[in-house]
Amino acid sequence: MGSQERREREKEARKDHILKAARTLLLKKGLHATTVNQIAKLSELSVGTIYLYYHNKEDIFAALQEEGLTMLNDRIAKAVAAASSPKDKIRAVALGYLEFSEKQKNYYDIITYFLSTPEQLFPPRLKNRVDRTGGKILGFCIEAIEAGIRSGDFRKVNARRHTIWLWGMLHGLIQFRKMEKTILQKESYGTLVQYALENYLKTLVADK
Repeated sequence: MGSQERREREKEARKDHILKAARTLLLKKGLHATTVNQIAKLSELSVGTIYLYYHNKEDIFAALQEEGLTMLNDRIAKAVAAASSPKDKIRAVALGYLEFSEKQKNYYDIITYFLSTPEQLFPPRLKNRVDRTGGKILGFCIEAIEAGIRSGDFRKVNARRHTIWLWGMLHGLIQFRKMEKTILQKESYGTLVQYALENYLKTLVADK
């Protein structure tokens, strides 16, 4: 391994180390209560070292958000590529999101943390960067709906609005996993997601 490659690896390892500390603090304290000093202390690095890699704490948390969204995007891309019909592609998107929420809980919690916060936490530069990453994920569902419309399998609908409807429904239902032993009376939230998904797909099917 050359010295340049070794330096690049060390740089990436240190950035990952910083993000790990920031992730822990974000989920424990929230963004406003977390400081760069706390991140530096938990990661056992100096504040100056933190600033070598990130401009400020918002930059750190935007990197965390992008990291999670990129992982989700990659998971869904593989699932969609393996599906054939537009309907199966939409199922792949929805079930990929469900699987991500279960197998990558920390990243899912970070994504939902920023989604559920009423105020805008990032300056426009960072928000636009994060939104572009999230927009790629929405694109899979939009493309599947538009393909179904072109093939005549789906009726003519606003593909973007139907996609946002699907994501809102999925996001809300997944939160119900916290209530399986109370409100849901032990009914699986995963079963509810499947039920909602199949009924959602019925709204797209064209009349024959």
